[in-house]
Amino acid sequence: MLSKKKYLEALEIIENMFPDAHGELVWETPFQLLIATILSAQATDKGVNKATPALFAAYPDAQTMAQADISDIESYIRTIGLYKTKAKNILKTAQILTEEFGDLLPNLPKDKKILQTLPGVGRKTANVVLAEAYGVPGIAVDTHVERVSKRLDIVPQKATVVEVEEKLMKFIPEEKWVQAHHHLIFFGRYHCTAKKPKCSECPVLEYCKFGKKYLENE
Repeated sequence: MLSKKKYLEALEIIENMFPDAHGELVWETPFQLLIATILSAQATDKGVNKATPALFAAYPDAQTMAQADISDIESYIRTIGLYKTKAKNILKTAQILTEEFGDLLPNLPKDKKILQTLPGVGRKTANVVLAEAYGVPGIAVDTHVERVSKRLDIVPQKATVVEVEEKLMKFIPEEKWVQAHHHLIFFGRYHCTAKKPKCSECPVLEYCKFGKKYLENE
């Protein structure tokens, strides 16, 4: 397993590779970020960003979306995978926010457990919203962060996303959690990809058990 010291060395290299790493979902309010993040599950940010401008123009906040017809919502997000389920989730989420947290709107509850009770909102989505909208320290473990963490061998291959998150929180200083999350996503999305990772030109190769084996089998 890679030590904390070696991991932080590797992370610094990753940070230098993608100094401008940032969240790529387009949003204007915490509510819109929440909806976009729900829609991004098993979908690309690029695909979500193509659908949300028209969706948010029609329903810019929880109050308006709560009154929407489900078929109308579906028509805006039809290009996104699992759109029927996601349409139900974002409609119900808007209704719950309006009914139970109307006094907070246009802001959202800043409690991770409360956010996770909303339809379609898991631990990753809650972490993203709290970090991006409110600067609450957290590390959202998506497929990219999970893949990179396992390839760098800081957790076992069978580790759960919660175990990955807990290990990253132990290794990375809290003040760097939010930005480190973006750096790891960019590294996984654009370099250490699921298929055809760029191991032969990877500056982190010396730290990576997976990469060395990958090149041996090429």
